[in-house]
Amino acid sequence: MEPEIFNERTDLTALNQAVDQIRQTLSSIIIGQKETIDFLIAALLADGHILLEGVPGVAKTLSAKLVAKSIDASFSRIQFTPDLMPSDVLGTSVFDPRSSSFEYRKGPIFGHIILVDEINRAPAKTQSALFEVMEERQITVDGHTYQMDEPFMVLATQNPIEQEGTYRLPEAQLDRFLFKIEVRYPTLEEEIIILQNQHQQKLEQEINAVKAVLSIDKIKKCRAIIKALHVEPKLIEYAARITHETRNNKSLYLGASPRASLAMINSAKAIAAMQGRDFITPEDIIKVAAPVLAHRIMLTPDKEMEGLTPADVVGQIIQKLEIPR
Repeated sequence: MEPEIFNERTDLTALNQAVDQIRQTLSSIIIGQKETIDFLIAALLADGHILLEGVPGVAKTLSAKLVAKSIDASFSRIQFTPDLMPSDVLGTSVFDPRSSSFEYRKGPIFGHIILVDEINRAPAKTQSALFEVMEERQITVDGHTYQMDEPFMVLATQNPIEQEGTYRLPEAQLDRFLFKIEVRYPTLEEEIIILQNQHQQKLEQEINAVKAVLSIDKIKKCRAIIKALHVEPKLIEYAARITHETRNNKSLYLGASPRASLAMINSAKAIAAMQGRDFITPEDIIKVAAPVLAHRIMLTPDKEMEGLTPADVVGQIIQKLEIPR
């Protein structure tokens, strides 16, 4: 029994070292977004996709690029525009005159880490094609099925304030994302550091110096360890109760599905492993509750007009429920 415990802890130590390296690298370039960085890493380890929402200029795209650069895996970037077609994402069949047959040319979605910039700028047809790949991890073209390579992670960004020329993401499709993270403005002190780094031309040097610290095999091993982490039955019940309360809350028009409960447990495991623990605590569930639930629930129109946010309602639910000990 003891050798198994030792091996598991050794594996967690290696995971923690890689996570710390990514944190340190990204924190030196992305100033003041520590929580966003942690959730990006947690989503990677929990095998989930992430939606970054924030105004222009708060380093959403740069954060996604740096996470991809920290991993020894293929990276694709897709700029979503109103004229983008599904074939521009998935690929298309091209006629080859030499063989007198059609040959499938893979699109940019075939990669390990996919950055989708301004996801809400593409029409519904293109969005649906992307969401299908995110859920099924495969596409079917001309009767042939193509599997995505593991790991497969979509990092999408969107601007919450500019609605002209955009196509709002359907609530049911948002459920495909493990987290939705709101990237906020930096504080005054943080912005001064950003300006100093830019003025001293440190930024480009630091970005170019970023090296991969996680291999594909190491990610697969880390994910296997995280899936096997111990979860007390009372914590499973706690996550289920939080989700259940969203379906009976007077401030909400739409509650979360059981997929949200699964997402909370899986991401809480990743957060625990990142802190060197082989078990989760109620605090892990509380930490991931808002980013997991906020995009899966809908406020009633009157509460939305009052200025309440989905994250506020999640906070109220957590305060209402007894924390298991």
